[in-house]
Amino acid sequence: MPLSEMPNLVPALPELFLAVAILALLMIGVFLKSDTADNAMRTSRQIWMLSILTLVLTALLVLTVSGERLYTFNGMFVTDQFAVFMKILILGGAGLTLLISRDYLEMNSMGRFEYGILCIFATLGMLMMVSANDLISLYVGLEMQSLSLYVLAAFRRDEQRSTEAGLKYFVLGALASGMLLYGSSLIYGFSGTTNFTVMAEMFAHGGDYAPSLGVIIGIVFILAGLAFKVSAVPFHMWTPDVYEGAPTPVTAFFAVAPKIAGLALFLRVMTGPFGDLVDQWQQIIVFVSIASMVLGAFAAINQTNIKRMMAYSSIGHVGYALIGLAVGTETGVYGVLVYLGIYMFMTVGTFACILCMRRGERMVEDISDLAGLSKSQPLLAMALTIFMFSMAGIPPLAGFFGKFYVFMAAVEAQLYGLAVIGLVTSVVGAFYYLRIIRVVYFDEAGDPFDKAVSRPIAFVVTLSAAIMVFFILYPALLLDPAAAAASALFGG
Repeated sequence: MPLSEMPNLVPALPELFLAVAILALLMIGVFLKSDTADNAMRTSRQIWMLSILTLVLTALLVLTVSGERLYTFNGMFVTDQFAVFMKILILGGAGLTLLISRDYLEMNSMGRFEYGILCIFATLGMLMMVSANDLISLYVGLEMQSLSLYVLAAFRRDEQRSTEAGLKYFVLGALASGMLLYGSSLIYGFSGTTNFTVMAEMFAHGGDYAPSLGVIIGIVFILAGLAFKVSAVPFHMWTPDVYEGAPTPVTAFFAVAPKIAGLALFLRVMTGPFGDLVDQWQQIIVFVSIASMVLGAFAAINQTNIKRMMAYSSIGHVGYALIGLAVGTETGVYGVLVYLGIYMFMTVGTFACILCMRRGERMVEDISDLAGLSKSQPLLAMALTIFMFSMAGIPPLAGFFGKFYVFMAAVEAQLYGLAVIGLVTSVVGAFYYLRIIRVVYFDEAGDPFDKAVSRPIAFVVTLSAAIMVFFILYPALLLDPAAAAASALFGG
């Protein structure tokens, strides 16, 4: 191929670097000696460090190629300020969850080098999802993420709960992928294209093409597939079992990076090619948002396992984020982006605290086991309290502002019922967050917690708690990039 006909690969430079790095790490892991348990552990730790370094370098590349909207691969891949913002959140979430995973993996004899590689392989799929400008590239990125996540869910092969979680996720994920693919085929069949830019022009107001019933049904199937990926109601059924059964660092990863990537894809697809068809899909998003908020608030009340409680909590948070999408305006998207930026840190911080719940080198997961944490580890108890207050949306912590911006967007769009339901479910949700604080500080203590906290976990807990507390002092650090990203998504 002549040099003049080569595609411009600069927009996809971070993804290309990540793909090459994955291959290199895989070769390093395979060829390093792992004939003994000590060597295998050493190799795993080296790959773990290199994986985190790879994510940091990828983030720097993402920032380097940021700027105006650029296309490559025949218009199937796009990069803009929105993609840059979401990719930084995804890479940050993946890096932080990878950082807190090492001690757990080594303690439970799971220190295999494939873990870090699978995490960054899933991350590569997420980055491709965010930059997808075509139904084909969307599906390729989504499946690249999903296949890695199926393996991660069952990473603890000698435990029944973990293998069960992996199998449930795989079977239901395959069903959701099929629905997404069927919806894509319907849209291609009735519109004649898979490219988002062409579809946006075709469906624009004043265009010659009016969407047929087949296109609308295709959009419904795509919504169903994407709702599964972000565990929104009524496609949430896999979430509590997978969160509880998967190893805790994997659960942390599931709760952060794939959620952000899935919601980024939601925003890209619904405001891009289908942006002018908002009247056709808005009521679906409103229903999914309300159902997710209500179920997330009420179903978590009776949970005794903290990972299952966090699963229902994440379903509720998806509902709050979808309020901004239901609005269908730049203001709504801006609220979603601010919400996701705050959600990432408070969720990672919470799971870092959960990883410290150990008695006699044994992990405990029941909420009742948190009794006495304030006496054994007062600083950790204080950090957990900050995260719970933030998730409940209590001012002046950062979680309050996340909900504030999406609720205000709903009020501006005169979706008052949606905003009121969001407020009511926030109050209900505050019950189970505050219950954890009561258990930590006021319930009778049992055996003392292990006091050793590794440096990576201590760093993540401290960083996340500091952001929750001090966000109010300098909110522009998140608000300004979020505003630029929302503007870029709407062609600004």
